[in-house]
Amino acid sequence: MLTSVDIEFFAVIAESSSLAAAARRLDVTPPAVSQRLRQLESRMGVRLVDRSSKQLNLTPEGELLAARGAGVLSDIEVISAALSKSRNSVSGPLRVAAPFGFGRAHVAPAMAAMKQRFPDVELVLNLFDNPLGSVRSDSWDVLVHLGAPPDSTFRLRRLAPNRRVLCAAPDYLERHGEPLHPDDLRRHVCGVIREDEKDVSLWRFTLAQSESPTVRIRPAFASNDGDVVTAWVLAGLGIVERSEWAVADDLRAGRLIEVLPDWRLADADVVALLGPREGRAVRVDHFVDTLREALTPTPWRS
Repeated sequence: MLTSVDIEFFAVIAESSSLAAAARRLDVTPPAVSQRLRQLESRMGVRLVDRSSKQLNLTPEGELLAARGAGVLSDIEVISAALSKSRNSVSGPLRVAAPFGFGRAHVAPAMAAMKQRFPDVELVLNLFDNPLGSVRSDSWDVLVHLGAPPDSTFRLRRLAPNRRVLCAAPDYLERHGEPLHPDDLRRHVCGVIREDEKDVSLWRFTLAQSESPTVRIRPAFASNDGDVVTAWVLAGLGIVERSEWAVADDLRAGRLIEVLPDWRLADADVVALLGPREGRAVRVDHFVDTLREALTPTPWRS
């Protein structure tokens, strides 16, 4: 007989890249996961995972269990949330997805405050280079996104303003001079952060709505870790585009200088996307309010 515990276990399998990755998420050993999976397959009388390749692939039966199981788990959470709401209780799992740097700096502390306020809430924070393109929409309740809001049916709550700025170390600008127009960037050493599939080497500018040049740079250094790129820029390697929240302290302290301050790059405001599943409004709304309170007034502009 299939139980909700079995469905929850297989949901982790289905969302993982390998059995070893599933073991890490479940905080058990890989052999324990393999054994439990074999027992589940034996009871169901079907093969759920194709073990013929190194990458974890579900069989058609596994795909069916993952898809139908997600609906069952959603229904269970709807019922649980409705019961919690009826007794005016804030409890249950709160699954949040966020970018690495911003998640560590701002989302994690807000979740800690949420737990202190509502001890029965179960916290799950997953960090990604690009959360929106990395996880299925049914695996999170709140997704924190920086940048242009996606064209989707998700409910969206704006949390804080955030500009994108070009910056460089004083040492670099002393050696290479300061660009006066975006076209000058072609003669400078520039770096990029490759956090998602966007074309990060194409920089678009505006100046008082009168001119909108687009500059294609040739990155001299790149990383998918924003802190690494910032460290390289602080060391004087070149110019980089960064979110205001990440470099505000360095700009205030003079460790970095904003380049082309009169020109505007596209803003990357902080927004919360709310998951598509119903029945979580109580804890989700409380968390979004907690995160918004933590970002008011805007910390990087204080």
